[in-house]
Amino acid sequence: MTRRIKQSAGDKVFDIAIHLLLALVLVIVLYPLLFVLIASVSDSRAVVNGEVWFWPKGLNFHGYARVLQNSDIVRGFLNSILYTIVGTAINVTMTIMAAYPLSRRDFVGRNAMTALLVFTMFFSGGLIPTYLLVKKLGMVDTFWALVIPNAVGVWNIVIMRTFFQHSIPHELQEAAAIDGCSNFRILLKVVLPLSLPIVAVIGLFYSVGHWNAFFNALIYLTDRSKFPLQLILREILIQSQVNEMVQVSEESLVKGVMEAEAIKYAVVIVANLPMFLLYPFLQRYFVKGVIVGALKG
Repeated sequence: MTRRIKQSAGDKVFDIAIHLLLALVLVIVLYPLLFVLIASVSDSRAVVNGEVWFWPKGLNFHGYARVLQNSDIVRGFLNSILYTIVGTAINVTMTIMAAYPLSRRDFVGRNAMTALLVFTMFFSGGLIPTYLLVKKLGMVDTFWALVIPNAVGVWNIVIMRTFFQHSIPHELQEAAAIDGCSNFRILLKVVLPLSLPIVAVIGLFYSVGHWNAFFNALIYLTDRSKFPLQLILREILIQSQVNEMVQVSEESLVKGVMEAEAIKYAVVIVANLPMFLLYPFLQRYFVKGVIVGALKG
């Protein structure tokens, strides 16, 4: 039976202060998300007038109805899901295939190879040479332009390599090799089953990056049917700014503002919903994977 250590008065005050500080941080981080959700189901006029704070006022799902009726938003949403799934699969696969050899002690030249990879984090060819390369490969205005040019991140390779080096016993890999396993089988049967935390974390990093990306689509795509959701949202934002500068009647201006307000909050919720649904499944791996992969080495 364990005995509870008695805290001094100073320790109790410190604990209370820490809990209050963390509660304040939680409110600061959580309230904007909660407000967007509340505003998305509230009457637009009440939101514009600043009457909505902690509870929906004039329950209204008009914004969601307009979002679902917009074929561009629905198509962009489906495109973003496709880009995220395929792109993340490519990213994670290539990161594992690069990190595993660099973590092996018997890989000749691994330090030089790592240095060359790290060099690319600080110096790149630039936008114009990259665009010319993508164009030369025939990927402009294609699906592959959004998943191939950024197929691997050096920082993620370094994190995963560090995890492989310090969390997977080298003796375990040697034992598998003695039993007749090839390097590829060691990776599949020994290393990967023990590396779920870091794989989940890296996968989450890549998926969030793909979901939020719009610049590559802006540069490489011209066919609207291939636009991701973020590029559609950018167009909506620019269009709303243009409409505000155009001289229109007061009635149509008010109607347009109310319409834009309802759509704006609904789109924010719809655009972030996949990430909100994905994170809880990976949360238990997240802290462990980041700490072990980033701090050891």
